[in-house]
Amino acid sequence: MKKLAIKVDIDTLRGYREGVPQMLDLFKKHGIKASIFFSFGPDNSGKAIRRIFRKGFISKMMRTKAPSTYGIKTLMYGTLLPAPMIVPSAPDIFARASDEGHDCGVHAWDHVYVQDELPGITKDEFLSLFERSAEMFEKLSGSKPLSCAAPGWQISPVSLEVQEEAGLKYCSDTRGHSPFIPVFRGRTYSPVQIPTTLPTMDEIMGLPGIDDDSIGDVWLKGMDKEWNVLTVHAEMEGLSKISVFEKFILKAKENGALFHTLADYARDSAPKEENIRIGTMTGRAGTLALQEEK
Repeated sequence: MKKLAIKVDIDTLRGYREGVPQMLDLFKKHGIKASIFFSFGPDNSGKAIRRIFRKGFISKMMRTKAPSTYGIKTLMYGTLLPAPMIVPSAPDIFARASDEGHDCGVHAWDHVYVQDELPGITKDEFLSLFERSAEMFEKLSGSKPLSCAAPGWQISPVSLEVQEEAGLKYCSDTRGHSPFIPVFRGRTYSPVQIPTTLPTMDEIMGLPGIDDDSIGDVWLKGMDKEWNVLTVHAEMEGLSKISVFEKFILKAKENGALFHTLADYARDSAPKEENIRIGTMTGRAGTLALQEEK
């Protein structure tokens, strides 16, 4: 029977305020515990326009119908409109996810800033950003965060060092095939990495032959590993594509999938050291952290 972990990334105020409650309802309806990663601080989504010169960025925005997916206001936050705070705007949503037993962790304080500027962020600054999220996490949940997932699957020696020193149980910063102990630029780090194994909706939706009706079958076909991980976004699968997401969940159940969390994978796997390389993936603009192929 196939194992599947659902990893939810929350990048924006709209995704948090509107998408997360709908996803929590869906998970409760189907008896699923997910791994949910929160962006806690300002929504600076409008600043993502700086990625316009990255190969594939414009085509991705068109394929995913970004203005309707994210909302016009979201695309202006941090530029034409002030950047609103995400979790502080409605802390009860975060508290609900935690109270309902989901595997909650840190995505970022400022998602766009960390994703776009990580190579130039010093250790002191990255630590400060992480600590802001961690303090809010503990205040609202009563416990310290034990996991994090990097925005845009971006890593640096600095981010890996801070995660290690924070004593986290696992991180999900990479794309790959199975849980592993990360080795980057010749140095081994803890904690274990639980990579995303399946393509995300925004990477493949709209490609030839892939639409609302067929994407679930693509994911099911890709569940050929022992530790399958699907990353979904509150802004897509939690909003306009929630019915598509529910159809996939039903089909996965019909095919015998057993739902787990990334924390389950970290506990149950026996990871070995493997290298991380920086590379590209079809459907994504820019580079990201990839588990080295076996």
